[in-house]
Amino acid sequence: MATATGARPAVGVLALQGAVREHVAMLESAGARAVPVRRPAELSRVDGLVLPGGESTAMSRLLETFELLEPLRERIAGGLPAFGSCAGMILLARQVLDGRPDQRQLGGLDVVVRRNAFGRQVDSFEADLPFAGLPGGPLHAVFIRAPWVEKAGDGVEVLATVADPEDPPDGTRADRIVAVRQGAVVATAFHPEITRDERVHRLFVELVRKA
Repeated sequence: MATATGARPAVGVLALQGAVREHVAMLESAGARAVPVRRPAELSRVDGLVLPGGESTAMSRLLETFELLEPLRERIAGGLPAFGSCAGMILLARQVLDGRPDQRQLGGLDVVVRRNAFGRQVDSFEADLPFAGLPGGPLHAVFIRAPWVEKAGDGVEVLATVADPEDPPDGTRADRIVAVRQGAVVATAFHPEITRDERVHRLFVELVRKA
């Protein structure tokens, strides 16, 4: 589906579970026409797709229930721009560590992701991160039961890292990968949709326009 230069691209938000409304609001503010996606016919009409934060195993099951799993795999493999935040990052990964045996992957990113890597909900935290290619200084990031990228393939660009909150007191530092891009597919371990900073969504909308 082609979008004329300068037009508002139709960007879908997978609307099966998770932070759907928050992404819709951010996309509209970032210059897109946001479209909830629950059916294959709706998926076929969008120029890009956001996979929101939520519960990755539940979303995986619902993709199969709503007959979206294979159509979505095919569209991403065919070049559909996609952006996943938190649970969306997990779904887009090639492989997930600590996931359920029946969990399904979309394979849009050549990464291995560790689910709930930073701990449980009580271990949620916030940090200001340098983000490659994003003007305007550090990005304020909110991590809630967040994953991290354990391993990234050669074709994956690392956009942001964060120090592991469990770093030992001796100053040894383990930087964890929390934002990546591979072609037109972007993913963050954190939730840009729940802040007032539209820059990640604007970056994605621009990728959709160029695709």
